[in-house]
Amino acid sequence: MKRTKTPTAARIRRHRRLRRKISGTPARPRLAVFRSLNHIYAQVIDDSTGRTIVAASDLEQDLRGKRDGKNKTEVAGLVGEAIASKAVKKGIKTVVLDRGGFKYQGRIKALAEAARKGRLSF
Repeated sequence: MKRTKTPTAARIRRHRRLRRKISGTPARPRLAVFRSLNHIYAQVIDDSTGRTIVAASDLEQDLRGKRDGKNKTEVAGLVGEAIASKAVKKGIKTVVLDRGGFKYQGRIKALAEAARKGRLSF
């Protein structure tokens, strides 16, 4: 097994392994999630054309007021609700989840569950 020197390098290696299997199509685009130390970002991407259809993050103006007093997991849930509502408005109901090499726990899980509550299925 190849060892990596940093946790970031290990995440990138896992993400490359995931991306070999996961691809977004026009019928079922890819919900890509990126988590930094302080923020969380989500994009719905059609890989066949290479275009981002909708995007949401906790840095958006309408989410800034709602995130005060909440922890990072709760903020990820707000981003999940936002990305789901934007995608449903564009007519997207099913996506494939690209967790970006991160484990499905914590903020990634909170975002995914909130997106499911927002009528986005994957």
